[in-house]
Amino acid sequence: MARAKSSEVEKDTGVEKVEQILKGAIQEFLAHGYAATSMDRVALAAGVSKATVYSYFRDKEALFSALVEQLAQKKFKVIWDTEKLAGNPKEIIRQLVTTVVTQALVEPEYLTFMRLIIGESGRFPNLAKTFVRYIAKPNIDKLTEYLANCPDFKLADPEATARICIGAVVHFILLQEVMHGKEIMPMEVERLIDGLSELLFSRTTT
Repeated sequence: MARAKSSEVEKDTGVEKVEQILKGAIQEFLAHGYAATSMDRVALAAGVSKATVYSYFRDKEALFSALVEQLAQKKFKVIWDTEKLAGNPKEIIRQLVTTVVTQALVEPEYLTFMRLIIGESGRFPNLAKTFVRYIAKPNIDKLTEYLANCPDFKLADPEATARICIGAVVHFILLQEVMHGKEIMPMEVERLIDGLSELLFSRTTT
């Protein structure tokens, strides 16, 4: 029994250490960008040794990927709560879009993270691919599944429709917040939701 307890303590300590490193890493990436952030900086920000960082993450790219994956998991759970997918499809779509936009707007770090990935994607394409793999694709797949299986929709290509919907939401967030366009061409999120609802339901429901 003593060994089992010791193993559990080590596991808990490892999880806490990883979380500590990731918190330090996100601070450094957001403050200095990907290229300027070093494992030394991350170790200092996390309050651990450089050897400890390397014991959990083989290199900076692996560390960044872990951050994206962690962010994706948190967002995915909030957006795709299974209880929210039961009921009136119009209300579900409205709720999904509202949740996505609200989550982005209430967390400045998320917007800064998006700016970082977009800005660094030219020099470090794997960063953008990581974002697509862990954030964009799972959400498109989930919405595609919902649209394909919901009897209220009669869609010839649910995946294309899912991409159009998510593309509209991402464009809204990028234009309004990431690129500071809300002062130039402001738009309320309710108009976006109404437009998507009209697009989805004008021809697909019986």
